[in-house]
Amino acid sequence: MENYQLVAIFTYPSEYAVLELLLQQNEIRYVFQNATMVGVLPFHSNAVGGIRLLVHPNDIELTKEILNDLNSASDLKIV
Repeated sequence: MENYQLVAIFTYPSEYAVLELLLQQNEIRYVFQNATMVGVLPFHSNAVGGIRLLVHPNDIELTKEILNDLNSASDLKIV
């Protein structure tokens, strides 16, 4: 996990629920860092730097494509 790279930062777990399903479907190696902390103490999200999506270097391009597809869809936006 030491080589994983930061791809996105979220404030609350609800912001990446759909994204997490897409990452799993595409068998992308990822970690949501600080997710447990923010789940327990949601008002401390900014204090801990938010929930960070870390992705394996080999999966970064596909992850960025998925994020772009979600952001370009008219009905669904990543906050």
